[in-house]
Parts: sequence; structure tokens; C-alpha cells
Amino acid sequence: MTNLPLVKLTGESAGELSVSEKIFAEPAHDHVVHSVIVWLQAAMRQGTHSTKTKAEVRGGGRKPWKQKGTGRARAGSIRSPLWRKGGVVFGPKPRSYNYALPRKIRKLALRVLLSEKVVQGQIKVVEEFKLSEAKTKVAAKFLQDLGVSGKILLVSGEKLEIFQKSFRNLKGVCLSAANELTALNLIRAKWVVLDKSAVAKLEEGLK
Repeated sequence: MTNLPLVKLTGESAGELSVSEKIFAEPAHDHVVHSVIVWLQAAMRQGTHSTKTKAEVRGGGRKPWKQKGTGRARAGSIRSPLWRKGGVVFGPKPRSYNYALPRKIRKLALRVLLSEKVVQGQIKVVEEFKLSEAKTKVAAKFLQDLGVSGKILLVSGEKLEIFQKSFRNLKGVCLSAANELTALNLIRAKWVVLDKSAVAKLEEGLK
């Protein structure tokens, strides 16, 4: 087991929390993390790019000049790809860039990134995200008391309405449920703050 420092909402120490080494002490696998990041970014691509072929460009139905006798090169359409304003050959068409990646690989990447945060000392565990009221000022004070700044990822085991309303207006703060956590969220964040319920769900889901 690995021990992580447990803190209260006020930033005061609340002891230590024992967590699974299989989740929070995974050896580095950079190639796995790279594969998952590329997969996630590919899935995010819209793929709406499109060009028109010779058949789709307006016009060009009539043969520009007769086949023989003019001395010019033969032509069948003014929308030939060889011509200005002609169609595009093998141009991009709408497509999906998504592809399958084994769940085992995706889970391994999350374990590696969580473990890196532990080694770097950039992960904190709070007892619970239970703020007194849904105000940005209260949320900012909470982060200040924790001693975290920059890009912060808050991961909760449960979807809390007050929690979401309080932090959504803070610049650089990203919210995620434990079961929706992605490698992109982790790699973009400088600090990761979990609550105890999130730790339990991650240990259950990533084992």
C-alpha cells in the first residue's frame, strides 16, 4: 500500500490515506501514454473536411471542343482536375478518425499518469468536496488553502451540483467525475485534487 497525505477543506492535515500501489505506484510507460493521447485526440477530430471531385463541381458537362482537328490537346470537361477551377483528385472527404484501443491500455495510461503525479508531489486528497455554498469566492478560497495554483484538475467520486457551480467560473480549473477521467485531463493538469470517494472509484475501476 502507498500512503497519500489527506487534507481537510481548510488545507489542514487530516492524516494519511492508504491507497493501492497497483493504481498509484505504476512504473512509467511513456509509449502507452502516448498511444492513448493520440487515440483521444483522434476521437476529438471533427472530420468534416471535404473537397469536390470532378463530378461534383458545377458545370463541365459539355465537351469544350471537338476531339480531333483543332490541334489542341483533347479535353472532355472544363472541370478536369488538370484545369483551373477543376475538381480535386483524392482530396479529403468527411470521415471519422476514431479507432478502437484496448480498455486495458487505456486503464494502464491512467494508472501511469496518476502515479507520476504522486511521485512529483502534485496530487492531493481531500475528505470531501463539501463547500458551504455555491460561490466562486468560496471555491477560490478552498484552492488557496490547499496551496494549489495553475491548471488544476478536481476529481470527485460523485456529481455534486454545488461543487460544479462553484468551480466552473475559475480559470484553469477542470472538473471531472472519477468514472469520466481521461489521460488528456491528467496530462494537462499541474495539480490533481481527489476526494476520498474518487480514490475508491479509481481503485475499483482501474484495477
